[in-house]
Amino acid sequence: MVRFKNRYVLCEVVSEDPRCRQCIEDRAVGLAVKDAIGRVHGDYGLACCSISFTVKYLNAYTGTVLLRCRKDFYRLLCSALPFVRQLESRSQRYPCFLNTLHVGGTIRTCQKFLIQYNRRQLLMLLQNCTNEEERLCIQKSLLSCSLTEEGSQSGDEEDDDGTE
Repeated sequence: MVRFKNRYVLCEVVSEDPRCRQCIEDRAVGLAVKDAIGRVHGDYGLACCSISFTVKYLNAYTGTVLLRCRKDFYRLLCSALPFVRQLESRSQRYPCFLNTLHVGGTIRTCQKFLIQYNRRQLLMLLQNCTNEEERLCIQKSLLSCSLTEEGSQSGDEEDDDGTE
């Protein structure tokens, strides 16, 4: 049996309108990306990228999108992403664009990159704080973003239940 290798493209939806992020759906992102590929690369590019193209993950609150495509054709996908200018959801069009953050071979590498990226963003926010309350809130967010945090918290809760 043959294994087909994929590439995962981690993108960020950038928009001036905050309502845009709340209203987007994975189907709308997929259609907008396929439309951009068709406009830029024609039928050939659309057929190549459509073979295993999927929106694997969409976080509407942070605007993070994870796209999957075949390894051979990920460059076609990446070259068409700057041409996504709007997302259409529920008969409304929201002007936005997709900022490519990372291209990886597995979902796990994209997750690791996203954690580091969010930490850097939080550090920049920490430097721009105006008061102590904001600073404490951002420091708490910084300390909570890790892959092992959830496992250690659940272990602590079990110890607490046993001692009571």
